[in-house]
Amino acid sequence: MSTGRARLLVAGLVSLVALTGCGVQPSGVITGAAPPSGRVEPATTILYLVSNDRLSPVRRPGGPLSPADTLALLAASPTDEERAHGLTTAVPPEVAPFSVAAKPFGRIVVTLSTPASGLSAVAVTQIVCTAAAATPASPTQVTVLGAGQDGNDPHCPPAPPGLPPR
Repeated sequence: MSTGRARLLVAGLVSLVALTGCGVQPSGVITGAAPPSGRVEPATTILYLVSNDRLSPVRRPGGPLSPADTLALLAASPTDEERAHGLTTAVPPEVAPFSVAAKPFGRIVVTLSTPASGLSAVAVTQIVCTAAAATPASPTQVTVLGAGQDGNDPHCPPAPPGLPPR
């Protein structure tokens, strides 16, 4: 046998031994838990729009969005369908884009891109309630910088879990 073939044969045997000795042991059948069941709710984004000078929680399909992107939807105005239901927004487009920062002790700070001295109380409450709904952990306080107000007790109407998109 030539030395080339002998080397090839030895290399093959060494590889075979290495592969068979890798430590994987045979096992019996492993069963898992039952698969999830039930209805899957589509991802939605909660906005607080205005109807008859009162806040109204609305679920829009899609999401989850960042708090800043969710607030941008307030400034972009309601959809045609939302307007057909009499919903409006008091948040003017010029206050977007928003910056949202989480602070210690569950505080959220929303900074507007323009001075907001002309914002109505309804607009500030819309921003506070929407920011609180868009934050994964329930904040203890939402502060809107530029509006001179904070929302430690904003009186946001609760969004029912089964509220359909409007």
